[in-house]
Amino acid sequence: MKNKSLISIDDYTRDDYLEILRVAAEFEKKPVQNILEGVVVATLFFEPSTRTRLSFESAVSRLGGKIIGFTDAASSSVKKGESLKDTILTVSNYSDLIVMRHPLEGSARYASEVATVPVINAGDGANQHPTQCLLDLYSIQQTQGTLENLKISIVGDLKYGRTVHSLLMAMSNFNPTFNFIAPDELKVPEEYKRFLDLKNIKYEEHVDLAENILDSDIVYMTRVQRERFADPLEYEKVKNVYILNNEMLNGTKDNMKILHPLPRVNEIDEDVDENEKAYYFPQALNGVFTRQAIMTKILGLK
Repeated sequence: MKNKSLISIDDYTRDDYLEILRVAAEFEKKPVQNILEGVVVATLFFEPSTRTRLSFESAVSRLGGKIIGFTDAASSSVKKGESLKDTILTVSNYSDLIVMRHPLEGSARYASEVATVPVINAGDGANQHPTQCLLDLYSIQQTQGTLENLKISIVGDLKYGRTVHSLLMAMSNFNPTFNFIAPDELKVPEEYKRFLDLKNIKYEEHVDLAENILDSDIVYMTRVQRERFADPLEYEKVKNVYILNNEMLNGTKDNMKILHPLPRVNEIDEDVDENEKAYYFPQALNGVFTRQAIMTKILGLK
């Protein structure tokens, strides 16, 4: 993994995933160290972010590194017409590692091809979000004690959800059974179903929520993303299609945990927050440990 960019979750192997999770567990025990002393990490967020950006910055700060960058393309030279290539080449001169979020699919791969330092994809359009995926794997492992042979229900925006696309690709290494719950407008794209078919991974597709999560080990809720819809009317049709509430958790498995990449709008009722099966806020904290592991592995410091 040393000096290797992380753009898509399939850039890394099953063994790589497990190694990152092992190192993340070490950081969970001791998150404050000086491993990144003298290291400069550039965070280039061309698209809004709260958890991803702040967890990367928290991860760097706790390890003694420095952060440069911007939180909005409007506050960068992109507003003046600078190309992505010129931005990346310039920032490569100032940093040891680039973390980038961009609204265009493929932008992170392009950045990694022109950069002179490793690039971590913090989300490129509706394509991939590999660091979210790795923190999801860590959260699943921490709550279930294993990644193997689990039944995972993924609910909501399965068409545009980059976290979903990364998760199903990574978990396909651990013999899961997937339960896809989405309206017709937001179903898993055919290309990902073909991927699962080639891997002989079992999956089912449903529309109803409550009756199809009872035997799940993980229920992975997602937000219907307004920003991915070109037509506001299409968004209005599906924005409230699923709302998970406490009553729906009656009869679910004792070990079941609810994950969500956040931000939440209203797809999980706040009455679920106090339920012991809710794990989405600890999941967000796991992002710090996992991103510490990813960065230190890429920089060859772990």
